Amino acid sequence: MRKNPQENAETHSRVTRRALLLGGAQLVFMGGLGLRMRQLQLEQADQFRLLAEENRINIRLIPPARGQIFDRNGVAIARNEPAYRITLVPEDAGDVDEVIARLASLIELDPGELEAAAAEMKRSPPFLPVTVADRISWEDLSRVAVNTPVLPGVTPEVGLSRFYPMRGDFAHVVGYVGPVSDYDLSKIENPDQLLRIPRFQIGKVGLEGKMEESLRGKAGTKRVEVNAVGRVMRELDRREGQQGDDVQLTIDQGLQSYTQARLGDESAAAIVMDCNTGDLLTVASAPTFDPNLFVEGISVAAYRELTDNDYRPLAAKTVQGTYPPGSTFKMITALAALEEGIAFPDHTVWCPGHLEVSNRRFHCWKRAGHGHVNLAQALRESCDVYFYELALEVGIDKISAMAARFGIGERFDLPMSGVAKGLNPTRDWKRDVRGADWVVGDTVNVSIGQGFVLTSPLQLAVMTARLATGRDVSPRLVKSINGVDTPQPPSKRLGINEAFLNEVRRGMYAVSNHRRGTAYGSRIIEDTNRLAGKTGTSQVRNITAAERARGVSRNEDLPWNRRDHALFVNFAPYDNPKYAVAVVVEHGGGGSKAAAPIARDITLQALHGGQPPLEAYPAKDRKRIEEQQERLQKLVPGRNLTRRDRA
Repeated sequence: MRKNPQENAETHSRVTRRALLLGGAQLVFMGGLGLRMRQLQLEQADQFRLLAEENRINIRLIPPARGQIFDRNGVAIARNEPAYRITLVPEDAGDVDEVIARLASLIELDPGELEAAAAEMKRSPPFLPVTVADRISWEDLSRVAVNTPVLPGVTPEVGLSRFYPMRGDFAHVVGYVGPVSDYDLSKIENPDQLLRIPRFQIGKVGLEGKMEESLRGKAGTKRVEVNAVGRVMRELDRREGQQGDDVQLTIDQGLQSYTQARLGDESAAAIVMDCNTGDLLTVASAPTFDPNLFVEGISVAAYRELTDNDYRPLAAKTVQGTYPPGSTFKMITALAALEEGIAFPDHTVWCPGHLEVSNRRFHCWKRAGHGHVNLAQALRESCDVYFYELALEVGIDKISAMAARFGIGERFDLPMSGVAKGLNPTRDWKRDVRGADWVVGDTVNVSIGQGFVLTSPLQLAVMTARLATGRDVSPRLVKSINGVDTPQPPSKRLGINEAFLNEVRRGMYAVSNHRRGTAYGSRIIEDTNRLAGKTGTSQVRNITAAERARGVSRNEDLPWNRRDHALFVNFAPYDNPKYAVAVVVEHGGGGSKAAAPIARDITLQALHGGQPPLEAYPAKDRKRIEEQQERLQKLVPGRNLTRRDRA
């Protein structure tokens, strides 16, 4: 059937439009393809030539700057310092031995580091840099830098490394960093890729370890182009990381340094706590160690010297050490008896020097006895029999409950390693742990801080602060993070009758201010700064009958590690408590002799914000104190050195 002319025209028109559309689409496609080919062949020729040689893009991490740590006044106690090193790329050096010889003519090279570098060159690709000199001085780095034209393959590099300017003064609080080990990685379920960077430092112990993630910061990244064998061809772009958080502690550097110097070579611990806020102004353990030794990895010999020391310099005795509190616990027994209506101010007990309980004789420290004593006299002269009698009536349940209210047996949440819980013993505890029933002799022992009860110096400081204020004040170590104060819940009343607390406080005041007080020799004579305290002596072991037969009758006759621990706790000023102090001297003997003088001196430093006037001390002691102050002042400034000063 033939189409009419009009139909033929319409058909032709439709075919023409389709052809034009198809042709236009083909033209656009071919044009875009041509432009893309031009871009690939001309503008991106170099990039794709590298890709043709099996190049690839790598994303590499940039270590962030670690957060710094400051004391309450802004003094740096852990900071980052430039660490200078020299690296060498073997394939760029050519004759490695000759280049190293030239380098050795400019700076002193350590044979051990060169030996390690040679071993690393043998097992690493020749294009990877190897460290041949680490932690060099700025002068040495500059000398190498100006001579790089004649040192092919040698590159001076600058990084950051941790440094502790106060050396051992904060070692047990702040801890230290060190290179990441396989053991460190094994403890982390999904380790941050930062930790796999060679020579990367992480917190090992103390606050550095406990706040590692916060202090570490966030890694930056850089995109680099590497070829098939891993050689870096160029850096494409970089994104800097986020610095770690800066942490400010509640500790006062001046008081901390003084306390460390005052403790000296004793195996001891001291805590100073703000009675009202709970801020820890001093957390000192002695002897101490230099944490800078651990930053790059301590030698086996140096580490063994620390671990073999009987005085345990690596232990943070303030929070890790637990000791029988001795007579410093008597305030707890007294309050339990007062609250139960068993004791009252005029209540007296006859002390003949011992008490018979269940066919066993429990001695008072004063074998001749104290005669008739009331509560204030019993605390003042530390009569044991008085508290034996109270304990027999009040019982262990009430004593344990009172101890818990004062922080005994509580593990406080502080960012330090191994914070101990101590032991506030109960009937259930003995049954569950020892598999035996509680007996009356256990109660008698606990009443004077012996037997099963164990406390840390931190717990003793908390106990003392609560005695001074009647509030459940808790310790705080971190003051702020990045300038933002850390929250501290307001303290609440302990719910103890203020009259009962005043009776105990009066007894503690007499300990240091009455001529018959056990710490009268360590009193403060400034009327506005009088302290109230309590001595304690915790027995490590009994002197056996055989030893007595050999003439061993005194604590001083025993070997050092078998002598009693010396303790002292106090708060001051008595009328307006500001600071609570706890001191423990391991195997120091009597608390009045070994611990009380240290606590008194530290308390005065805290009250005066530095060296106190000699008039604060008894006249007979001033010459000795003046000589002591001069000696300690020579020690304290020397603790604030830079690494280059020490070098």
